[in-house]
Amino acid sequence: MNYCLMTDSDSDLHFSYAKEHNIPVVRMPYTLDGVEYFDDNGATGQEKVLFERMRQGSVPSTSLLSKEAYLEYFGPILKERDLLFIAFSSQMSATIENVYAAREELLKTYPNRQFEVVDTLAISGPMAIYFEQICERYEQGMGLRELAKWARDNRMRTQAWFTVDNLVYLKRGGRISSTSAAFGTLLDVKPILCLSRFGKIEAFGKVKGRKKAIRTLVEKVQENRDDWTKEVLVLHADDEERGNLLAKTIEEQLSIKTRIQMVGPVIGAHCGPGTLAVCFLGKERPV
Repeated sequence: MNYCLMTDSDSDLHFSYAKEHNIPVVRMPYTLDGVEYFDDNGATGQEKVLFERMRQGSVPSTSLLSKEAYLEYFGPILKERDLLFIAFSSQMSATIENVYAAREELLKTYPNRQFEVVDTLAISGPMAIYFEQICERYEQGMGLRELAKWARDNRMRTQAWFTVDNLVYLKRGGRISSTSAAFGTLLDVKPILCLSRFGKIEAFGKVKGRKKAIRTLVEKVQENRDDWTKEVLVLHADDEERGNLLAKTIEEQLSIKTRIQMVGPVIGAHCGPGTLAVCFLGKERPV
């Protein structure tokens, strides 16, 4: 190809897929117990370590990647060929501003290059499934600008519905109040959240108990599926048993193929252990 397709690790694109398809990935940072790490999308099992330490009381944090870091990622590529970068949602972090700043600087150095950035308004599992569709078209020979347009035109088909096991992590992220978190935990209330049309995580509703939460996630797949829904990616935050149960329920009740993967450490730092999610392509986001 005369251009390079690239993404970032907040897509939760599994390292094996990136390796097989020769996709460069920007590694996003997080800090755990005072040590900075970079997400490797499952290559070394960082996710499990993170969730185990969170259960023991550790409070991880995430941070922006600097413009200089993006220059180091993008510069060698732009020196050789054009670039299409698929970025996680601009509405969840200001990181993309550093992407744009690096792009502007590099295009001054390489004025004859094309460098497109697509803001997916997504993150994690739905972004991974979406990226695989983009990569398929890339490998079929679709041109850079045509593929960037296709990606922007279809990004609202990426959906994620999820529930968390402990409301304290949402409280830390400012999603809910301290009072709501305390009462929700006591009453075994499980929030149902989704990826919105604006590229943010929004509260959709709440149910009582984990079993009802799983049933609700299955219902959301059924309500929002269409001809694009060939597969559902089930994500879990170190809760393989319930992840398997959710996947089995989808396959038995909806006859849709599933695959299971652990949530990455950067996203996991905000949702916490025990999170369950269904990610798929389907109808345009309803919220």
